[in-house]
Amino acid sequence: MPIKVRDNLPAIKELEKENIFVISESKAMHQDIRPLKIAILNLMPEKAKTERHLLRRLSNSPIQIELDLFHPETHKSKNTPKEHLDAFYKKFSDIKHNKYDGLIITGAPVEKLEFEEVDYWEELKEIMEWSKHNVTSTLHICWAAQAGLYYHYGVNKHPMENKRFGVFEHTIENKNCPLVRGFDDIFWAPHSRHTTIKKEDLKNVKDIEIISESEEAGVYIIISKDSKQIFITGHSEYNLNTLKQEYDRDKAKGLDVQIPKNYYPSNDPKKTPLVRWCSHSNLLFTNWINYYVYQATPYKLDEIN
Repeated sequence: MPIKVRDNLPAIKELEKENIFVISESKAMHQDIRPLKIAILNLMPEKAKTERHLLRRLSNSPIQIELDLFHPETHKSKNTPKEHLDAFYKKFSDIKHNKYDGLIITGAPVEKLEFEEVDYWEELKEIMEWSKHNVTSTLHICWAAQAGLYYHYGVNKHPMENKRFGVFEHTIENKNCPLVRGFDDIFWAPHSRHTTIKKEDLKNVKDIEIISESEEAGVYIIISKDSKQIFITGHSEYNLNTLKQEYDRDKAKGLDVQIPKNYYPSNDPKKTPLVRWCSHSNLLFTNWINYYVYQATPYKLDEIN
């Protein structure tokens, strides 16, 4: 089924080339169905890229999805044109009186800062508090996972000596969890971050459960016992070239950046990267939509509490 987006969103043309089914608002008006309402708080600098990443994953659901994109109004974006934000994005003040079946909060390149030093931290706290009573299930990605664990449960992040950069093997701690239904015993997922969450800190919190981890990359999937908060510490939504673009960007800046692990054949950046995580990523988002949003949300949105 299609994802319903604003007419003329630039991502539409790119995704249609990949046979991703996207439907405009004007076409969706003629369908007699209640779509799931999903909001995406896009904190990434190049917002159009993140839009495409997430739309690819959400398109695999058999359920029509209606998206609202929004961004922090307390932060001025330097990498996304104002015209794009004005045309396709809302502010939290525009949507905070709405209720949503699901919310996705993306990562952000601010992990070296303390949470309180992030210029939109107070606004993000307000959004995360709002999500507890106005959203059926919230998916936090990478830095947002760390921010969510800190805000909701007081679990802090820790700096690492070296950046966790590459594609890593993961295992499943609870195979009965619907979010990992259909996963292989060992699966791959990308990571790109300078900070981490310690397993021993999470074990002290009785209201959450570790679902998946990596021997090399650390804890990966954490879920609250009420299923309303889901935390993914990596970037399963990344496409083939995202890590390459990050690597090339940092090399061009003259930074001492390591080659992404398990990404290039023979560890050779001149070769085309290998995609090892696509099937896992598609299942992750489809399972979230199906088991934690569609089957959990009330038919009448105003009944979410």
